[in-house]
Amino acid sequence: MAREQIAPTKSNLLKVKERLNIAQEGYDLLEQKREILVSELMRKVEQVKILERDLDKRVETAYPCLKKMLVKAGRERTKRLVQNINYNYRVVEKQVVAAGMKLPSLEVEIPAIDLKFSPKNSFAECDETVIEFFELLKICTELAAVRTIAWRLAREVRRTQRRVNALEKMVIPIASETKVYIESVLEERERDAFFTSKLLKKKKGA
Repeated sequence: MAREQIAPTKSNLLKVKERLNIAQEGYDLLEQKREILVSELMRKVEQVKILERDLDKRVETAYPCLKKMLVKAGRERTKRLVQNINYNYRVVEKQVVAAGMKLPSLEVEIPAIDLKFSPKNSFAECDETVIEFFELLKICTELAAVRTIAWRLAREVRRTQRRVNALEKMVIPIASETKVYIESVLEERERDAFFTSKLLKKKKGA
């Protein structure tokens, strides 16, 4: 492993030790963060799977209901019935806390169901279709919100993993190698100085 090209002095040794301690502490913190993020991401992925199953079930009931209504009312009559239907949906930007992080998300505010068909022109299939598709829309919006958070968590996991890898495979090994090198040079200098002083004492004694 390569080391830093710096002079092997005591001051540089102190600097390298300080950098190494900071890098090791940062590695431990990032590793904890990564584990928390992965755990939260897995939880969101499970939520996505559950919502996708709910969506599939609702699709299996909503579209046959629509088909039944079209068969009974016909396309032209259905168009006339739905001309006066208008719902306002609000898309609200909000922040969601996940794994201790504030993540931007969206929330769709779905209005209450207002069955506008009159008793004179309406029939059960119309109301059932409206209810089915409102439930379908609720699941779609919830699924979109959870998926968005999952994507952002996955991106943060990748970013954190890159930083963990950089510390583990580059920063910490290089700092450790540099520390060992400087310590060995300083120890060798101390031994040389010790033997030199002993030789000088012997010469003085002689």
